[in-house]
Amino acid sequence: MQVYVELAILENFCMDFTLLYAAKVAAKNAASVFRIFLGACLGACFAVVFPLFKLGVVWSVVLKILSGLVICVIAGKFKSFKAYLKFAGAFVGFTALLGGALIGVFSLVGISYISGEGYLLSSVPIGIPLFGALLIIIGARKLAARLKKNHKNEVICRIYAGQSQVELHGFFDSGNKVYCRGAPVSVIPKAAAEKLLTEARITGGVKIHTVAGSKIIDVFTADKIEINFGEKTDTFKGVKIGVSPQKIDCAVLHPDLLEDINV
Repeated sequence: MQVYVELAILENFCMDFTLLYAAKVAAKNAASVFRIFLGACLGACFAVVFPLFKLGVVWSVVLKILSGLVICVIAGKFKSFKAYLKFAGAFVGFTALLGGALIGVFSLVGISYISGEGYLLSSVPIGIPLFGALLIIIGARKLAARLKKNHKNEVICRIYAGQSQVELHGFFDSGNKVYCRGAPVSVIPKAAAEKLLTEARITGGVKIHTVAGSKIIDVFTADKIEINFGEKTDTFKGVKIGVSPQKIDCAVLHPDLLEDINV
C-alpha cells in the first residue's frame, strides 16, 4: 500500500509539474522553477487525497477545477488578474487535452476505467503518461512562438516626458530582466534620455549586469510610451526607463510590456 501511494504521488507530481511548465511557456509567465515545483507538490498531494472524498460526478469536477485554480495561484507569477487568467486557462486547457489523449491511449491498450479511481496508473509504465506530457510541452512551445509572431520584434516607439518627446526604433528583448521596485525597466540610449530628463525625473537607480561588469544606471518614469507595431499602435503609461551606460542606437524594451497587449 505504501509503495502504491509513493508511486501515485510521484506520478501526479511529474504530470502536474509538466503541465504547469507547459502553461508557463504558453502564457509567457515569469514564474520560477521553484514556484512550479511547489504547485506540482500541492497538486500531487491533492490527487492522492481526492479519492477519499467520495464525491459525486458534478462535485468531483467542481473540486478538481477549484484545486487547479489554487495550484495556479501558487505556481505562477502574476502582475495582473489578466495574467492569472492566461496561466490558469492554459493549465486547465492542457490538462483537459492530456486527459483526453490518455483516455484514447489507455482505451487502445485495453486498460479499463474504474469509477471513483480513474485509470490505475500503477499498472501502466510511467513513461506513457510522461511522454504524453512531453508532447504537451512541445505543443506549448510552438504555441508561444506563434503568439510571439503576432508582434514584430522591431518597432517604433515614441517616449513622452513632460513637454518633451523622442522617437526611437526599438525591439523587445527576452533577455531584458531588469526591474526597479518590481516594475519592468526598458533601456534607451543616453543621448535620447538627455532630451527627456530633468534631475527631478530621476527616481533612483538599478544595477544591471553586462559583459563589462555590473553598473548602476539612472531610472526615470516616462509619462507614456507609444509603440507602433506596424498594424497598430499601443500606449503604455508610467513606464520605467533606464539610461544605458553603453553606446546603443535603439530602445531595448522589456518583454513584460507585451503582457498588457491583447494577443
